[in-house]
Amino acid sequence: MSLKNLLPGRLGFGTAPLGNMFRAIPDDEARATVEAAWDQGIRYYDTAPFYGAGLAEERLGQVLAGKPRDSYVLSTKVGRVILDEIETDVPDFGEKGGLFEHGNPNKILHEWTADATERSIEGSLKRLGVDRLDIVWVHDIAQDFHGDAWIGKFEEARTGAFRVLSRLRDEGVIKAWGLGVNKTEPIELTLALDEPRPDGFLLAGRYTLLDHEHALQRLLPMAREQGVEMVVGGPYSSGILAGGSHFEYQQAPPEIIEKVSRLKALADKHGISIKAAALQFSLAHPVSAAVIPGATRPSRIAEDLSALNETVPAAFWHDLRAADLVSPAAPLPDAA
Repeated sequence: MSLKNLLPGRLGFGTAPLGNMFRAIPDDEARATVEAAWDQGIRYYDTAPFYGAGLAEERLGQVLAGKPRDSYVLSTKVGRVILDEIETDVPDFGEKGGLFEHGNPNKILHEWTADATERSIEGSLKRLGVDRLDIVWVHDIAQDFHGDAWIGKFEEARTGAFRVLSRLRDEGVIKAWGLGVNKTEPIELTLALDEPRPDGFLLAGRYTLLDHEHALQRLLPMAREQGVEMVVGGPYSSGILAGGSHFEYQQAPPEIIEKVSRLKALADKHGISIKAAALQFSLAHPVSAAVIPGATRPSRIAEDLSALNETVPAAFWHDLRAADLVSPAAPLPDAA
């Protein structure tokens, strides 16, 4: 199914921060943020077992429990099974070490086999308190978590998760499936397969104002040719494009800070917010179906909606191109 036909609008809500990413968020603040998203009309919610070892799913489910199930679209991910036992060692999350150190203390099984996929879905349904999922993404079978071993994890998913999710889609249990990753290569590899065929993909951090050239080289032309659409995760590049200090889940290096300064100066010159530039850039590619910034404060939801609807003058996009701040191959909202 086309993601653009399935998703209710171009702005969704990414729940990674609700898993206590970077900081411990009070339960009432997390709940108020999800309620704010609902009250302001957002009807697509993306989550994952990995976000705080089930914490984000639990918090999202507490709010969605009171909403009609047919009134929103819900996606989660497979590849991590949350166990009942407590983790006593420091978990190895590859490049993302310490990301959810404030989450639930449960041990996480990292596995993409058919059996683990079924168990992961069962656990998500229970934590979310729902009877079905709309979209399921195969999570993090990429270099950032597995280094050179990622091809082996991909093969595990190809013969396991991919086939289970294809069957569930064909049976009508879910509406769509794809990959949810921070790197382009696993999606490129999937699109090169004869089967199974994904409906779309969630690409986090790789189609933003700060990082998009690699995706434009091979992945996005392949996706467009095959009619496979993209949900853009991390449009603010872990927060640096929204006033934060993180890039790629770590403190931003000097060269990124300098580029953000140039982007902000250009936005200020044209009287627009850098958030508006970031969201509207990510949505300008024909493959983009939706963008899902995360939030941990209710006020952020209104900011995102305002940024999505803000009028950005054509002159800004022309100046952005002229300043060499975007790839020449990147589609811009006014076709500049």
